[in-house]
Amino acid sequence: MYSSDLVQFQKPDLCHLNSDHTVVDMHFHSTYSDGLNRIDKIANQARRLGIGIAITDHNEIRGALEIDQYEDILSIPGIELTVAEGSHLLVYFYNTQDLQRFYENEVVPFKGCGVMTSLNLTMADAIERAQRYRCVIIFAHPYCAMFTGVCNIQFSDSQRQELFQMADGVEVINANNLNKWNLKCTVLGFNLGRSMVGGSDGHTVNHMGQVVTYAKCPKTRHAFLDAVASRSNQVMGKEITLLRKVTSNSLKLRSNLNNCHDLLEKNIRYGKKIIDFKSRAIRASIRRSIETHIKPQRLKSYFGM
Repeated sequence: MYSSDLVQFQKPDLCHLNSDHTVVDMHFHSTYSDGLNRIDKIANQARRLGIGIAITDHNEIRGALEIDQYEDILSIPGIELTVAEGSHLLVYFYNTQDLQRFYENEVVPFKGCGVMTSLNLTMADAIERAQRYRCVIIFAHPYCAMFTGVCNIQFSDSQRQELFQMADGVEVINANNLNKWNLKCTVLGFNLGRSMVGGSDGHTVNHMGQVVTYAKCPKTRHAFLDAVASRSNQVMGKEITLLRKVTSNSLKLRSNLNNCHDLLEKNIRYGKKIIDFKSRAIRASIRRSIETHIKPQRLKSYFGM
């Protein structure tokens, strides 16, 4: 069941939400991948805001395991995978033991030379491996710039439809995404009728709580993830300002300096796909124009058929 108030594009009133909901920022990064802050500072900010936090570092779990040691903070064990296509996948676990097993068995053997390097696993492979564990599988920012969302031309329409059926849901509001893309993500979430979550995608504590996922349930990770899996949660938040986006992107760029080769390869590959896609679209448009203006009996000879 979904209604328009299940996804709200407005600044969360955390004091009000905390009074009768479990509130979690479902997407946050630490210094273990491309974030600015250590776990102790992230924990202090979560404590100050009174919300739960999911540390979802890229291809890395040390941050998620470290924040689990803070007994007064609700943490959701998670990871953000960067798959072979360059797109991102969020996976949330009910306990750290399953997160560790997943990481050791399904991630480590396929890691590249750096934490930000793409795994040698396709999106379909990554989802299939995650399905072996008790977890919630979410497409991060499915619509966004470049190839980090699943809704890009690297995947055919039929591939995407298959992938949508494999995962549990989508991230509908991401504070570091553009509003136009978040709106498309939200429409996708409603159309799929699957789980919808939101998070800041924070790379500094100033972003925390900008977008939250909340549910009327006990303040435990099991109850919260059950609410998300059963589509009993809500999402509220807004995008960060342009200036803060620039700052966030500069932080990510600095963290990616050691990952230039992989990023260059992905950008070249993606660029070629865009050129091919647009070339095919132009050829199709020209053919339609010709078919409109040339008599049918001349078409066969025109195209050499």
